[in-house]
Formats: sequence, C-alpha cells, structure tokens
Amino acid sequence: MRLNSLKSTGSLGAMLTAGALSLAAVTASAETMLTVWSWDPNFNGDSMQRAMARYQAEHPDVSLVVADFGKDALEQKLQSQLASGSNQGLPDIVLIEDYAAQRFLLTFPQAFEPVGEHIDLSGMAPYKVALATVDGTAYSMPFDSGVTGVFYHRADLEAAGFAQDDLVGITWDRFIEIGQSVEAVTGKDFLVQPFNRTDLLRLMLQSAGTWYTTPDGAVSLGADPRFRKVVEEYIKVMTSGIVQDAAGWTEYVGAFTSHDVSGVATGAWITAAIKANADQAGEWAVAPIPRIDGIEGAVHASNVGGSSWYVMAEGPNTEVALDFLNDVWAGDSDFYADILADKGAVGSLLAARHTAAYDAPDPFFADQKIWADFADWLDVVPEVNFGVFTFEAEAAFLAYVPDVIRGDAALDDALETYERRLTQAIR
Repeated sequence: MRLNSLKSTGSLGAMLTAGALSLAAVTASAETMLTVWSWDPNFNGDSMQRAMARYQAEHPDVSLVVADFGKDALEQKLQSQLASGSNQGLPDIVLIEDYAAQRFLLTFPQAFEPVGEHIDLSGMAPYKVALATVDGTAYSMPFDSGVTGVFYHRADLEAAGFAQDDLVGITWDRFIEIGQSVEAVTGKDFLVQPFNRTDLLRLMLQSAGTWYTTPDGAVSLGADPRFRKVVEEYIKVMTSGIVQDAAGWTEYVGAFTSHDVSGVATGAWITAAIKANADQAGEWAVAPIPRIDGIEGAVHASNVGGSSWYVMAEGPNTEVALDFLNDVWAGDSDFYADILADKGAVGSLLAARHTAAYDAPDPFFADQKIWADFADWLDVVPEVNFGVFTFEAEAAFLAYVPDVIRGDAALDDALETYERRLTQAIR
C-alpha cells in the first residue's frame, strides 16, 4: 500500500484537516460502493474492475459498479448534469477523453476534485498530467496513453530494399521517399487515414509541441509559427501519393488489417485490431514516428487519443475514490503489467516499463519488444494544452484545408478562411 503518499488538503473539508483523519487513514465504511461512468466496457470498464479487485484485497467492504455509455453520450450526460447545477446522480469517478479535459475543467471549475493535491502524480507521464492541469493544479488520474508509432508490414519495406532501421530517426521528407519507393514496388499506399478525421495531423502537431490554439486561447495559426509549418508538412504527406483516403473507420481499419496498404501511423491502442488477425503473426513491425524538420524541439514521439479518470468533487464517496486511485492507479506496476498483457492497454505509469510484461518480445511483431519501445516513446511525448476548442478547430480545418489537398484551393486562402471561421467560433 502507498496510502502515506496522499496529501491532505482543505478541499475535502474537516475530515482532512489537522487533528482529524487524514486521507491516508481512511477506511471504507461497510458496503461502500463506488460508481464509475465510462465507455467501452471491454477495455475501460474491465480495466477499472481489475483495479478494484486488487484494491479489495485490503478493502473488502468496497465495491464498484461501472455504468457504460458511448463516449459522446457520456460527455453529453455529464455536461447536462453539471450545467443543471444538481449533484444528484453524479458518479464518484468519470472517464473523460483527454481532448475534452480542458473544456470540462474550465467550464465547470468546481465540479472536479483536484487529484494532484491528494495524490503524488510525479511517476506518471508528464504530458498526461499537464493536459488536465489548470493554474498549476492537476485534476486527473492519467489512464491509457495514445503514444504513437508507425505500424507496418515488414515484407513491404524489405521488398523495396529497406531494413527496419531505415524508419528510425528520420524526417517526414525521408519517410515520404521510402513510402514512394515501397508503393512503386508493391503497388500499396504506405499509410491510410479516414477522410473525415485528423488523427495524422494531431500526431504531427503534438510531436512538434503545438496545437490548434495556444495555452491562452489564441488561434495558433497567427500566434505560433510551428502550426503553419506542421500544416505544410501534413499537406506534403497527404499529397505525396503514400496515403490512402478511407471512407470511414471500418474502411480505415480494414485497409491495413487486410494488407491493402502497408501500414498505419496512430496510437498504440490500434495494436489489438492488428493482432486480431492471427494469420499475420510475425509479419508486422513498429517504428517511431518521423520528426518534422525545421522545428526546434520536434521529436519522434506523439500521442493520438487517450483518456483519464476524474473524481467528482461532490460525489458520494470522494475520499474513498481518491484512496482507491492512489492505491492502485498511482503506483501499482503489476496492475499496469496485467492490463497491458491482457488488454493491450499502455498505461501512463512510467515505472511499469520495468515489469516483465513491457520487456517481453512479441511474437506477432517478430519478437520486437514493442511495449518497451512504446514506454520509451511515452516518456518524451511533448506536453501540449488541448484547450477548449479542439473540436471546433478540427471542424474548421476539415471544412477548408482538404480543398488544398485536392488541388482546389491555395493554402494561404484556405488557412485565412480557416482562421477567420475558428476565431468566430471561439469568441
């Protein structure tokens, strides 16, 4: 147990003040039931249930019920409940996608318990802590990371005369050259992206340490020259002939799992979809993402997706919820090894990289230690502030910039219109 690492604070009231019980001394009352809201019961819900099973070894009177929603439905329900001003029916713990974190934290500043004031988060991936930090206070318990890689069919790379190391430590310009060589030999595009999503752009932006808006809420296009540079690189990739345009998510996954394309660049969570095709065992490899040339501090690591746990400040069992998160989620490396091995969940606890599960060769990837690689890349993902308007920014981007990729508009004109529309949206 690590209960003595909890920090007391006045925000939980008299129970945490001097002379009263500290959170470290909390013992659950009989039949305490924590309520959790999340989506994807087989991944998020099951991981939470596994965490509770470990907690119950020393806290047998605490149980857990997970209410499952679709992600959009959960966010809408939480938004409506908080906007109503009523605390009735709120859960103890809720899962929020990282891209929506700042929107909830800034819109409802009193709704969430400042987890960082009670639990030592120094062992978690810094970028995950930063994305849910407001005015120096961290509000989330980081969960799954969307640390990225380039997943690819090894045979396609080899057919064009390249080795695995040829994809390591390269720029996007070199990646395009390799992709074009592979396409010339195999007839397959190297990457795929759904036409109505911006996953590849998200990946490139965060690798360069920038986002659609600045930390103070300004549109990055006019305030951060890195944004324009990333967009230029993104368009170069999208017009290079190495990216297949998928009609939707099903077609996107089908393109690389059926080997219609050579690979995909996205978060580690896609591993489960790839490994679902048992007949392809030994055929795959993972490389770090390319770096954007010309941007100081740009790295070969990024993030796509991911979510974190939040404790409701007015939930029925706030103290127990914090104790539970601290006891398991904040430092139990064996728990993270368990959900990695069984769920393919790359957690945010940096110490977990030292477990056998992370260091094990993966036969599906020709004995590459992919989880050790992801753990190393996780540690250097740049911190960015996703702000409140990520989805508005992406809607504006998708409305105008694809015209440039199709050759129907000039980049300057498209970006001027994008900037004007986004500025209007965030006023």
